[in-house]
Amino acid sequence: MSQARIIDGKAFAEKLRDAVKTSVDTLKADHGVTPGLAVVLVGEDPASQVYVRNKGEQTLAAGMHSETHRLPAETSQAELLALVARLNDDPAIHGVLVQFPVPDHISQADVVAAISPDKDVDGLTVTNAGRLASGLPALTPCTPAGCMMMIKSVLLEQAEALRGKRAVVIGRSNLMGKPMAQLLLAADCTVTIAHSRTQDLAAVCREADILVAAVGRPQMVKADWIKPGAVVIDVGINRLPARDPEAAAAGKTRLVGDVDFEAAKAVAGAITPVPGGVGPMTIAMLLANTVDAAKRLNRIAD
Repeated sequence: MSQARIIDGKAFAEKLRDAVKTSVDTLKADHGVTPGLAVVLVGEDPASQVYVRNKGEQTLAAGMHSETHRLPAETSQAELLALVARLNDDPAIHGVLVQFPVPDHISQADVVAAISPDKDVDGLTVTNAGRLASGLPALTPCTPAGCMMMIKSVLLEQAEALRGKRAVVIGRSNLMGKPMAQLLLAADCTVTIAHSRTQDLAAVCREADILVAAVGRPQMVKADWIKPGAVVIDVGINRLPARDPEAAAAGKTRLVGDVDFEAAKAVAGAITPVPGGVGPMTIAMLLANTVDAAKRLNRIAD
């Protein structure tokens, strides 16, 4: 049996970052505009610190203006919202991103609502969600936008259109599941959103020409859940003990997705690995969203 094509997220991300840098150079040369991204981190969550550092480094590498605001965990919600308001009003900043999670005393919903929809490069505001659902130009959440780019590339390379394909998205979060479904629907797919209460989830998944797993449950999607030849996009990032018993005893871990990759790649037509699949695309799409926001705020046509 032939093995699935492995979708190389690192290569996709590198290509997208190159395109972003070209756009940034053009905006600087032709319009005197330098896209600017401000990232706000409250507290000292280790994973968030890594993400924020990577975002800053990649923003600068693309030739963009980068600001990182690190606030102590005890920062009040009022102080955080005041900073967001200042960034909303700063003409040098075109994208505002507050890294989640925030400490428990701060409402994530209130923070999202405070961000200007025009600078909402995470695509989380009600305005951008509504525009996406209505088929209007919107800033789209980075991870589903990156997934959609990879799906389109695979199907177009196979001389297949997305129109009429059956797509199943496992997960219904505002950040991933719902916008992913909207993007697939806009591409004329027939879309099902599945979740923890879906009856006979395996049977639902087996109908999918395109299967997107975003549930946060390690290796939940088994090979016999996958339609032969399907495109499988694994958004999950989960940690399991290392395979080596001694390493596991020492507390070392390994990253796995929501799909049982080793088994699934014998059935799928194309599949993203974890790590190295969807993950690298997220920051690259964030940079692309910031460039789009800069164009819109300065009324620059593509």
